[in-house]
Amino acid sequence: MLDPQTTRHDDLRTGKGPWLDGLARPPSRELEADTRCDVAIVGAGITGAMVAEHLTAMGRDVVLIDREGEGFGSTAASTAMLQWEIDLKLSELAALYGFSAAAEVYRLSFEAVQGLRSLIGELAIPCGFSPRQTVYLAAGESGPRELLEEATLRERAGLPGSFVEHAALREAFGFDRAAAIVSPGSAEADPLSLCHGLLAISARRGARLIRDEAVAFEGAGTAAAVTLASGRIVEASQIVLATGYVMPDCVQDDLHRVASSWAIATVPQQPQALWPGPALVWEASEDYCYCRTTTDGRIVFGGEDEEFDDPEKREAVGPEKTKALQARLHALIPQAYLDLSHAWSGAFGQTEDGLPLIGRVPGQPRLLAAYGYGGNGITFSFMASRLIGALASGREKRWFRHFAIDRPRPG
Repeated sequence: MLDPQTTRHDDLRTGKGPWLDGLARPPSRELEADTRCDVAIVGAGITGAMVAEHLTAMGRDVVLIDREGEGFGSTAASTAMLQWEIDLKLSELAALYGFSAAAEVYRLSFEAVQGLRSLIGELAIPCGFSPRQTVYLAAGESGPRELLEEATLRERAGLPGSFVEHAALREAFGFDRAAAIVSPGSAEADPLSLCHGLLAISARRGARLIRDEAVAFEGAGTAAAVTLASGRIVEASQIVLATGYVMPDCVQDDLHRVASSWAIATVPQQPQALWPGPALVWEASEDYCYCRTTTDGRIVFGGEDEEFDDPEKREAVGPEKTKALQARLHALIPQAYLDLSHAWSGAFGQTEDGLPLIGRVPGQPRLLAAYGYGGNGITFSFMASRLIGALASGREKRWFRHFAIDRPRPG
């Protein structure tokens, strides 16, 4: 049996975001006896909820296992900017894997946001989902020339968007930056309401939510099994690991690392303080900041990432990170109120090539996993649900290799 890495939800985030928890979660329970199912999902945050909804729609018998409140770990720390643009520019990804592969990955990410939009509409989940443009601002070493080259490459890949120079950018959005790429096709949502809505639908289809801690996995034999802290065992045809931003020890990958990020939410703003759209905004630099609005007019602003995952250290530097984010918000949007309603931080998994790790765990053919989302958490969660659903049904597609856990390191 493989032992997971023990990480509590309190290690994954500090503070509380502005999300409403507006939908009732289905009740979870403790197992009274060993049980069996088609698929056991470990982790009932947004990825586990997406996978459960997809598998139950396919008629699978699903058990979800989470040791604490579903959605209140990594999902609650999300800023839920549902972008199709990924952390690495298309030009950077093309330098690693070639233009054809990089363009396909970007198109798959674009299609994932559109698929998510269709799913939420079909299921009528009230989660504040709204289509949004993105404004990708010049920053750091990425000036007008670099953004124009990126916009040209995106056009070649069949992706939507326009290069916007300084004067037009300031006129349209009020941002005093040298240039930007403005693109349609992204979205925003309340991550907790989305997670709980998906869980409720899965439960109505027969999914069982179990409140317990997974302490060991077996995925190499003719069947899979999860051993729980209570001593109960859940047998399954497949196990899906969807345990947030911290990867269990049984999943080894040289591409993956865990970092920390901070976010703030202001008090509700006057309408004139908000930019038109209101678009999702982020910067074309490695140490980028990003912002969006909420349905009640708050500005959510995040960034200041650090390459460590120590929860005590993350909490200790929280006050100075909050002040730094307020300063950066003021520099970008001088008219905004800086009074805060929420400040929080969280751990997040990222990869060297900016692509998630989704698929079979090497050496454990019945163990499937989804990690390393970087800044595209919910977009890649949707992609993971479709990829895992196909693998659980014995179907493979060529593009799955872009995200394979055992893919070669770039370069």
